[in-house]
Amino acid sequence: MHAVSFAILGYLLGSIPFGLILTRVAGLGDIRRIGSGNIGATNVLRTGNKGLAAATLLLDGGKGAAAVLIAVWFGGHDAAFWAGGGAVLGHAFPVWLGFKGGKAVATAYGVLIAAAWPVGLCAGAVWLILAAVTRLSSLAALASFAAAPILAAVLADATIVKLALVIAVLVFARHHTNIRRLIAGTEPRIGQKA
Repeated sequence: MHAVSFAILGYLLGSIPFGLILTRVAGLGDIRRIGSGNIGATNVLRTGNKGLAAATLLLDGGKGAAAVLIAVWFGGHDAAFWAGGGAVLGHAFPVWLGFKGGKAVATAYGVLIAAAWPVGLCAGAVWLILAAVTRLSSLAALASFAAAPILAAVLADATIVKLALVIAVLVFARHHTNIRRLIAGTEPRIGQKA
């Protein structure tokens, strides 16, 4: 029952659509009708409002971190797996939006940083380096989360390895259209319109 409770906690926190809320409050309309249609920070950046995109990034990462920290506080280290996986699932498939959410990248980084900060920071560094070199956010995210389970095996324990594997599967699943565009050479670069 504790595992289910932590997964539900994570899912509910993860499902808060900060990108949608912030763009509506700022008078920019429905973010799902802009750019790629996703509710995350990368698509919010396509509105041209960098401050709003940064706020979305921080809040999406923060909700993932909060889910893990609350679960670990009440349930111990292993609770991070359930709450962290739930948070990423909640962002990707929020009940409030008909299970059509974002790519869960920022939320996943928040989860990893809270669960095992060396893993989260190293995975984030992979993203930063590849994003700077290629200007392809999706490619950087895919490489980063592919590396996360390996980083977890070196820097953390079995619980974090399992969590990083679940996150990698979810992130890759949410990036299926990006993967097709990357293969076709049509994926928009950071700052370009989708």
